[in-house]
Amino acid sequence: MFADLGVAPAPPRRSPPGRAVGRPAGAPRQAQPGATGLGRGAATDAPSQTGRRVAPLRPWVSSQATNVERHLAALRPFTRAEFGAGAATPSEGHILAVNRLLETLRRPLRAVTGAVRLAAEAAGESPTQERLVELLKVKSRAHDWVRATERVWDFYLELFGQRQSKYADWLLGCDRIALDCYQYAYLGLGVPRSIPAPPPFSYMRTGFSPATYRRGIPLRRLGRQLNPFPLVQLPYHRLVNPWTLGAVLHEISHNLQNDLGLQRAVPRSIARRLLDARLPRDVVAVWTRWNRESFADLSGLLLGGPAFVGSLFDVIGRDPAMSLHYSPDGPHPTPYLRAFLSIHLLRRMGFGDEATGYERLWRSLYPNARGSSIPPVVLRTASRTVPLVVDAIAGTRFPSLGDRTLSQVLRFERKEQAMVEEAADRLARGVDPGVVPERFLIGAVRVAVEQGRADPETLMRNFFLELARR
Repeated sequence: MFADLGVAPAPPRRSPPGRAVGRPAGAPRQAQPGATGLGRGAATDAPSQTGRRVAPLRPWVSSQATNVERHLAALRPFTRAEFGAGAATPSEGHILAVNRLLETLRRPLRAVTGAVRLAAEAAGESPTQERLVELLKVKSRAHDWVRATERVWDFYLELFGQRQSKYADWLLGCDRIALDCYQYAYLGLGVPRSIPAPPPFSYMRTGFSPATYRRGIPLRRLGRQLNPFPLVQLPYHRLVNPWTLGAVLHEISHNLQNDLGLQRAVPRSIARRLLDARLPRDVVAVWTRWNRESFADLSGLLLGGPAFVGSLFDVIGRDPAMSLHYSPDGPHPTPYLRAFLSIHLLRRMGFGDEATGYERLWRSLYPNARGSSIPPVVLRTASRTVPLVVDAIAGTRFPSLGDRTLSQVLRFERKEQAMVEEAADRLARGVDPGVVPERFLIGAVRVAVEQGRADPETLMRNFFLELARR
């Protein structure tokens, strides 16, 4: 739509009042009292049977400009105060970023609105066909900009409006987990990087899968405008079951891959590692295509620890026909193989018993790959490929990380797991879990629910209460 609009149209030229166009020879006169000669000259004001004059054209022409001007005024910038006063309210940074985006649309809308007013005034002075057609054309362009601006305005109105609902504290909690992930990642770098702002923003949607929209990418939902900050879309059923919120760590990792300058370095690292190992090029192409989802899984595990793998299995442990299905163009690794990436990294992190337990669970669910549509060469080489992919992502030194590996930047060891397990006990008892980082609370609530330390409803309530309290 935007490509068709181009630069806002220039105000119409004011031409002298037009002459009435002559009637073709032999054509009968059809004009009736009170009719407006829209195609043949100026409108006629004629008295009605009651003696009052009927002149709808000029008021209608003027109202077209008024309507568009009021559209523009209604699509006003947001203010923080209109979305509540609590901690869950969108930050000034989020409001400012959205208003800047809206201004890129309001500016041309403001220009075309002025053009509508000029065209309406010209048509009101002399409603010739030429001037009326010009008014209709510029009005249509204005409506295109109204719809484009309204689409963006409405999207953020819905997002920000959720912070006034009873789910505000849930979303605030997810915001704080996301912020903790970013802060930890940036503190672990070996080189300073510019601090991204604003931080990620969470919102709720119905549906099965979580999703994220990265900073600075064009979004179809925004008419291909650039998204000003990371958005984390969470299904309602994940929020109701916070022990499944490893999804937050996964989605935030997608954003970290870009903000840490790894969006090109990671696929290159995978391709180089596999080619050096003399794996077939079609195998290299498949695993390179899977780089973003593989990175998000491994980064999420490094951020959250062993419980992340259980949360991942919640997602990929599905009907064998789905978990063994290979998509030739899909960005996600086939679930059957995807699990082994996290299992391998878990073992490398020093959690051998946990890795063995999860591998045993996975092989119980899928004892073999019989019936899979995974290309035979990808399946046959997986035992060699999985360790290489894990090393290419988590064990390779990247310049943008200050010549550190991802495992060094996002360090998770036994002492961190001890914090998770202690926090699990405190959440179950409803006491302050202490200074445990927000991202560890996902693992803590999962440990607590798996071990039956409290009923799920109590654990859900204590989880969100603790995050909202901070």
